[in-house]
Amino acid sequence: MTIHKEGSVSIGLAALFVLITNGLIHYVWVAPDWFATAWLVASLAFFFIIVQFFRKPARTVAVNSKHVIAPCDGKVVVIEEVVESEYFKGPRRQISIFMSPINVHINWNPIGGVVNYFKYHPGKYLVAWHPKSSTENERTTTVIKAPNGVEVLFRQVAGALAKRIVWYVKEGQQVAQGSEMGFIKFGSRVDVYLPLDARIRVNLEDKTTGGMTVLAELP
Repeated sequence: MTIHKEGSVSIGLAALFVLITNGLIHYVWVAPDWFATAWLVASLAFFFIIVQFFRKPARTVAVNSKHVIAPCDGKVVVIEEVVESEYFKGPRRQISIFMSPINVHINWNPIGGVVNYFKYHPGKYLVAWHPKSSTENERTTTVIKAPNGVEVLFRQVAGALAKRIVWYVKEGQQVAQGSEMGFIKFGSRVDVYLPLDARIRVNLEDKTTGGMTVLAELP
């Protein structure tokens, strides 16, 4: 396991915070020993929390053109039929995965193919499980068209703590199943929109492993 490139600035700032605050406490304020020790422990715990958030685990993707794999680590919180109004403008099966702050926050492409559509939407920062977060929060929409013509749409959705969404795809790009699509900093969710005849392979409350868990089988 390594540290993701998106964490370099945040980890650097966290390290600077630890060094500066502990230096001030020891050499400027000259705080009591008990307080200096408590702050050192608390600040180091904060630093390691930041580091673990940006961890990049090694994942082996079992590529299968019939499978839609989980685009992120997390927990399945929605499986329902909805009307997708941005791109398909019709009914689709939605699977939503909630990512807590302790999850790996890398996002993976759920299928291989060509990016037919991409759009970034600025927006609000409602809690990620709010029903309107998929349409009102900061988010991206990506549609990948598989070689057999089936299209899968997925959204990176910012949460109350997520203030920055990163993506590595663009329209017309050929992407491999399980390749890195982007990153969301801190708590968030990813929504996947599938054809109605896709066979769902997960249940509500299931834990997913990004790039590995099979969400559904395509027709």
